[in-house]
Amino acid sequence: MNTKKIFISGLTGTIVYFLLGWLFYGILFTDIYPSNGEQNLVFVFLGCMIFAFLLAYVIVHLANINSLMGGLKTGLIIGFLNGLSMNFFMFSTQELNTTNFIYDVAINAVIGALTGASIGFVNKSK
Repeated sequence: MNTKKIFISGLTGTIVYFLLGWLFYGILFTDIYPSNGEQNLVFVFLGCMIFAFLLAYVIVHLANINSLMGGLKTGLIIGFLNGLSMNFFMFSTQELNTTNFIYDVAINAVIGALTGASIGFVNKSK
């Protein structure tokens, strides 16, 4: 296992995932998760880091993907499945808002795809 590739890809993915999350949830789709002003960005960053390192492990080690397109496709699938999973859990305790559910799953798929693309690209260049 090439730990250095996973580490560099994971750090790159963390930054991309965090910034895309800020763009989509903090600027474009603020109604999905309305802010009460009490978010702890350290925990948000740690969540982004864990997902990005999981994605980096799959892309770099398990699938040995070293292209932007391969990372994009893998990230899209994993992001979509992660979005579905998270939303099913969240909406099991809340009133189901179908529009938010669909938007959030789509956003997770897009963010996962772009994060995976960055990981695949970085893995290609190393």
